Order: sequence, then structure tokens, then C-alpha cells
Amino acid sequence: MELRQLRYFCAVADEQHLGRAAERLGLRSPSVSEQIRALERELGARLFDRTPGGMSLTPAGDALLPEARRTLAAAERAARAVREAAAPVRACVIGVPPGVPPDLPRRLREAACGAPVRFEDLPSGEQPSRVQNGELDGCLLTLPVEDAGGLVTAVIHDEPLGVLMAAAHPLAARAVVDWADLGGQELLWFRRDLAPGYHDDVLAACHRAGWRPRQRVVRARRAIVLAELTCGDPVIALRPAWDTGPGLVWRPLAPEPPRLRYALAWPGDVPHSGPAGIARRLAR
Repeated sequence: MELRQLRYFCAVADEQHLGRAAERLGLRSPSVSEQIRALERELGARLFDRTPGGMSLTPAGDALLPEARRTLAAAERAARAVREAAAPVRACVIGVPPGVPPDLPRRLREAACGAPVRFEDLPSGEQPSRVQNGELDGCLLTLPVEDAGGLVTAVIHDEPLGVLMAAAHPLAARAVVDWADLGGQELLWFRRDLAPGYHDDVLAACHRAGWRPRQRVVRARRAIVLAELTCGDPVIALRPAWDTGPGLVWRPLAPEPPRLRYALAWPGDVPHSGPAGIARRLAR
């Protein structure tokens, strides 16, 4: 039994007419008829009643039709799987918010084990919807998030925040900055819509520690941050240790500093396994 014979059989069963089936298949009627008769001989049963008006299935043909369709569908799935396996690997597209640790994109690429990864620069608040509509395969979310949109998430980065300030700042002489030392300092901060959950979580930690800072909201650009922190005003930023630069110093904050955490998120019902595999490897 050959796949082409099953295709011819299904076409004749659909059209109930040999000539129309042959036309649909792009073949001559005698060729289709010959293969149908060969199939009948092999199976030892008549599959069609032939009349001047067309061809109708016999009980044997009725029994074969659903099995033939399943067999052809399975063959097409097998061929598609081979084509996909042989095709060039599609890049895994991951949304990345501004201000991530400089080594994090590199770590993501390394965890992809050679599979291509492409990054899109997007605020955390915009990313879940982009993943849900298929524009992204996954995204890096700054935690906590108000709504991950039903995405699967895995924490892949977690570090404490400390005090970032000008090298000439009075608090720069301390080895560790206490919350009580921050009284009278402004907090260099960012717009809430960029990462609402993280924005609120850090401010809540400040309030629990007894510090209710006046906020100086600026764009998260290094040149602007440097200019604001070195302007001579009593202003500091809460940032991780890697975010220092010329003219700035970082000091640990104690006790119980807020933390910067990132999660890799992806839809659980999408076949692209890239983000899930990356998250698994980073968690090891």
C-alpha cells in the first residue's frame, strides 16, 4: 500500500467522480483508476461502486477512508518535523528592559547553547503583551510584576541594591550606609510606568526603613544619572554594585536592602522551547 494510492483513494472518495478527482490531482483518469484498482487488489476488497454517474464508497471503502486520512496526516506530520529539524534554527527573540546587569545578555546567550538569540530593548511594563501576541518568544521582567499575563516565569538574577553617589558625597567615606544615614537625601528615581512593581517595591522598602525620600525623577541614561549625582546636591541612587562609573562610588545599604531581581518569562503553550531551556540552564 503506497501513500499515493491512499491520496488518490481519498480524492475519489471526496469528489465521488474519477474524472474530477484526476483533475484535482493533476493526473489523467486512467492513471488514477489504475492505482485504485491496484489498491483494491492488494486489500482484497472492492472500495467503490462504479456507475455511469460516478463512484460511491462500498462498506469496505467507508472503513478505509478514516484510516487513510489518518495515515496521510501522520505522513505529513513526519515530513513537516523533518523539514523543521533540517531548516536553519529560528532566533529566540527576548525582550530586555533598560538597565539590566551588563553581563546578563551574555549569560542568556551562553545558556542558549549556540542557538541564536536576539534582544529587543523594551520597558518591563510593555513586555508581557508583546510575548502574548507573538512578537517576542520571551522577556526579562523586573520583579515584582503586577501582572505577568499568565506567562511562565523563572528568577534568573537576584542581587541587593546599595547606595550610588558622587565620590565627593559625605556618605562616600562610610564602608556601609545605614538607612538612618539617608535622612535629608533625595532619591534619584525613574518613571513608574517603566517597571511599576519594582518601582513600588523599592519605595515600600524605603518607607518600612523609615525613609520617605523626595524623588528626583530622571531618564535612565548614564550621562544624566552621572550629572545629577555629581551636581553637589544631597542626592543618591539605589542601584546594584555593578552600576558604578567614573566619579561615583557604591556602598552597601544595611540592614535589609531592597533587591533587584529579574525573571525570564515565556508562554507555557508555545512550541518555541528556547526561553524555558535558557531558564533551566541559568538555574543550575
